[in-house]
Amino acid sequence: MPWETIHATAVSLVGAGVILRGDSGAGKSTLALLLLDRADTLALPAALVGDDRIRLAREGTDLIARSHPALGGTLEVRGLGLCRALAVVEAAPVRLVVDLVARRPRLPDTPDPALLLGLAVPRLVLDRRMLRAGLGPRLVLDALGGVAGGAHRGILALPEAERP
Repeated sequence: MPWETIHATAVSLVGAGVILRGDSGAGKSTLALLLLDRADTLALPAALVGDDRIRLAREGTDLIARSHPALGGTLEVRGLGLCRALAVVEAAPVRLVVDLVARRPRLPDTPDPALLLGLAVPRLVLDRRMLRAGLGPRLVLDALGGVAGGAHRGILALPEAERP
């Protein structure tokens, strides 16, 4: 099966793959660490799929994310270098794409789904203010509510197009 490599980080939360995209320094690895930490606190199954380069393939109607073989199991932590993740999965079905942007409008339009390998995937857009406020993990888990139901109690009802 043909693989496409993208610049992103991916985690698996309760079996649902989450792709984190953004420019270099946007906070992809940091958000991945925060998501893994939040899942650990909530006793939810979670693991790193990969950091920096993610391979995507289509399997029927599913989009599968895998780590690039050269980087498997490692995560770049600014100031610490490459660190080996303790919880790693080889692959995960992608259920959500999170785009990290510098700034988002105050009252944005509902984002279109991400189109990856011809498949539409629900998308959440977070800006740096949301990440600095510590809302990133909560908003990602809320967006995953429809995919990983029962994972946690949500605090926000996101617009329908942002829900998987």
